[in-house]
Amino acid sequence: MEVTDTDAINIRSVIEYQLAAFKKDDAQSAFAFASPAIQAQLGTPENFMQMVKTSYPAVYRPRSVFFEKITTIQENITQPVLLLAPDGVPLRALYFMEKQPNNIWRINGCFLVSLEGK
Repeated sequence: MEVTDTDAINIRSVIEYQLAAFKKDDAQSAFAFASPAIQAQLGTPENFMQMVKTSYPAVYRPRSVFFEKITTIQENITQPVLLLAPDGVPLRALYFMEKQPNNIWRINGCFLVSLEGK
């Protein structure tokens, strides 16, 4: 799938809005940016927020955020984002993005990759 400049802007906005929602502990808004599959898997905004707090502290409360160039990983449109975790550890978050039938982008998963030793 070709990613247009408009797609790239929209993808970045979705991630930025979700990060802003985490910062405000706004579970409803943060959950709204997740794909239907993620929403179905976790069920409620509260479950989603608890999972992010527990498993993704660098995403929940990053000290810094830097967007890299969009790429494709295993046929998934992926937005790499460099994050500085609350404990000062640098990580790369790989956001798998999914375009909905209404052309709205949603986050369909996030994987954290260590930058240590690079």
